Amino acid sequence: MGLFSKMADSADLVNGMAERLGADLRSYLGRDPEINAASYRTMVYRCTTCVDQDGCRMLQSAHDRLDHAPAYCRNKQELEHPGGS
Repeated sequence: MGLFSKMADSADLVNGMAERLGADLRSYLGRDPEINAASYRTMVYRCTTCVDQDGCRMLQSAHDRLDHAPAYCRNKQELEHPGGS
């Protein structure tokens, strides 16, 4: 998989996990776009290094809602508590 494909796939996984957890990334990004966009970019980069993207993809396809991100999720803290809230 090429770099741009990997980044796009990782962005989809981050957005999908956020949606399933009820994390409103759009609102979070809108509060302080310059700073929070950098945080979002870091989340996507972190996701590219995940050891189980296939598992994440399967988890997301099997569930519309989740109470918690999986333990292996490299963005667990950020997705469960966007903006540190």
